[in-house]
Amino acid sequence: MVSGEGTKIEQKRHKGLDKLRILWYLTNWFNQLVKIVDRQEKKLVIEKRSDTATRILNAAFQRLASDGYNDLSTRDIAAEAGVNHAAIHYYFGTKEKLVIAVLDEANRQLLERQNQMYDTAGGFAAKWAQARQFYEQDLASGFVRVQMELWAVSLSNPELRKEFFPRILAWRRVIEEAVRDAFRLYALDLPISPEAMACWISSFWFGMEFEMLLGASEAEMRHNEALDAMQRMLEHLDRRAGLLADRVAD
Repeated sequence: MVSGEGTKIEQKRHKGLDKLRILWYLTNWFNQLVKIVDRQEKKLVIEKRSDTATRILNAAFQRLASDGYNDLSTRDIAAEAGVNHAAIHYYFGTKEKLVIAVLDEANRQLLERQNQMYDTAGGFAAKWAQARQFYEQDLASGFVRVQMELWAVSLSNPELRKEFFPRILAWRRVIEEAVRDAFRLYALDLPISPEAMACWISSFWFGMEFEMLLGASEAEMRHNEALDAMQRMLEHLDRRAGLLADRVAD
């Protein structure tokens, strides 16, 4: 009789343990499920935030390129982006921080494009021609206008100037590295440094951008004539280095 009661107690104990194991497995499964759902929700929130910020940046770029900095309205940007006006302050804080973020996004893409172009093998005549095509694209997209707007505003806005100048300097650094590569490729022995040559080139481009945005004509400024002259000089250097065959006469 005692033996029978002991068996029943042992069976009940095993059943209790089985229930505890099942409960533990269910609890663990539920906790894992909660974590998965939580990660998915956080991912969706991040994606939503990223999408909202991207729409604001795109709208701000378009308004800055069309309206200029002085007439730039954060309410117009919010309306074009299809977001609440408060979202601009939430993501970017001030108007100055917003336009710097706009420039950063554009610079990130375009500087990467320029670096990839200069990193390709071959002479610099083709790269100069490609850079001219890129310039026409940037002029049409509004990037040149955005850059020049922020340059002009920086003259009277010290806080903006502090943020803007290093970003312009990044373009100078790309040109300096390209010119150093050209000096090495062509084995140039000139009484000027690659950095001085890069200064001439970058200053020419920035000056040309300002003058073209002001409506200066080719007859007045001869920008294309100067660009063509550099093209011919690079083609000459390419031929001398054996990188470009002589042109066949028509």
